[in-house]
Amino acid sequence: MTGGRLTKRPSAPPTPAAVRINRYLSLCGVASRRKAEALILAGNVRVNGKVVTALGTTVRPGRDKVFLQDSEIVPVDLPLYLVLNKPKDTITTAHDERGRATVMELVRARHRVFPIGRLDRQTTGVLLFTNDGDFAHRLMHPRYEVPKAYRVTCDKTVEREHCIQLAKGITLKEGTTAPAEILIVTGSRGREIGITIHEGWNKQVRRMFETLGYEVKKLDRVAYGPVTKEGLPRGATRPLTAQEVRRLKTMVGMEE
Repeated sequence: MTGGRLTKRPSAPPTPAAVRINRYLSLCGVASRRKAEALILAGNVRVNGKVVTALGTTVRPGRDKVFLQDSEIVPVDLPLYLVLNKPKDTITTAHDERGRATVMELVRARHRVFPIGRLDRQTTGVLLFTNDGDFAHRLMHPRYEVPKAYRVTCDKTVEREHCIQLAKGITLKEGTTAPAEILIVTGSRGREIGITIHEGWNKQVRRMFETLGYEVKKLDRVAYGPVTKEGLPRGATRPLTAQEVRRLKTMVGMEE
């Protein structure tokens, strides 16, 4: 007691809540949780100097030091959501061992971001990027059926019965595709088709048309959910609007 008053001891700082290592990497914008798990299992992650491969490992943000290979990983303060109008002849990867151009060379962001899904080298158009791993994981998860719209240019006129088949579903190695929305582009003589799908299988749209005997000459993704490339030059990037982010989060059951 001092001068008739009780003197309080300073309270200890609160212990940071522990989080699973895959979620921590996701919060840091490294990758989605699923891809983070692959990095962990491959032995690429160290916590306080020790390699960890157990997915149940937890870390305390701000106290434990986490490294991905030789780079320390820290949480980002602000989630980023971007769209790139992908040009042809770019690879959807961070690095290409053959020295080909990658989409990461076109994206300018103050924090590390990663693409949501993939577009193959020859496909152009809407490609989303983020450092929000949970957001990316949900957008790519088939249960949410986020629509993706493409403009397909074929080597010949697409027959009416084939348009009906595309709309009903095409059997591929992964299974039968969900019903798609089909639109014949006016003035294209049936060679250009608009198609909206709800899965995200590898080269799915190309394979759907190839199964019916068509060669896809051009493939352009024109929309991912509410996000379009309208007004965005090829090779350019812009942030998603607040409305676009809200609408995407609503689609995948995420609260603001």
